[in-house]
Amino acid sequence: MINKGKNVQVAERHEDSSLGGRCCSIFLTTMSVLTIIITFPVSIFMCIKVVQEYERVVIFRLGRLLSGRARGPGIFFVIPCIDNYKILDLRTVAFDVPPQEILTSDSVTVAVDAVVYYQIADAVSSVVNVEDASRATRLLAATTLRNELGTKDLSEILQNRDSISNRMQTSLDEATDIWGIKVERIEIKDVRLPIQMQKSMSAIAEATRDAKAKIITAEGEKNAAASIKAAADIISGSAGALQLRYLQTLNSISAEKNSTIIFPVPIDFLSSFIKN
Repeated sequence: MINKGKNVQVAERHEDSSLGGRCCSIFLTTMSVLTIIITFPVSIFMCIKVVQEYERVVIFRLGRLLSGRARGPGIFFVIPCIDNYKILDLRTVAFDVPPQEILTSDSVTVAVDAVVYYQIADAVSSVVNVEDASRATRLLAATTLRNELGTKDLSEILQNRDSISNRMQTSLDEATDIWGIKVERIEIKDVRLPIQMQKSMSAIAEATRDAKAKIITAEGEKNAAASIKAAADIISGSAGALQLRYLQTLNSISAEKNSTIIFPVPIDFLSSFIKN
């Protein structure tokens, strides 16, 4: 019973405080409006504001957010002394994530940087739910980059940049949704390896290229040998083909500019000449 009585007293005091606050708010608003009327038309220039097509404005009256969505674009009115407002740019913003020293899952230290594209999707949330939406997004982007790449090995980072960027974009977009931020895209710009690792990878790549070149050369020699063998089989099986090849050889010799010409003679013709 005692606790119930205390709760009732607290509720009554809260209601009294709220009632007093509303009365004070009404009084200050009324006085401000009367001041505007008395000083019209000079005061009208202090009340009229303009926001661009790509901007929105969030208005607070006596510290409370005015009901409804953010105003804009176009003209909006404020009451001096009791209204505060903040204008937000809704255009896409791009920023660089500074190089992050990351230890991959295969114990390789790499320095990775990225670029993030985002825009304010909900102006009210970006003002009410976070002190500095831009700074918070930048810090969270760096943390997301380290966490995501820390679970990958070096080969995955080098070969799967697009898929890693997409996962980072999804994760960061979900985290910043409460701040009214829409992360549109994340791109990994550069992956820098230690000097020693670069030399090792260069040596491996060179050895791989040499091995491929040797394989290609061996395949070429193998194909050439097969072609020569096939031609030899065809020539040996046909006397006419052998004679044609013989004539082609004589033609090639006679075409060359030599002072000495060696004329080949068949051995059977020579044998008959010696007998005679």
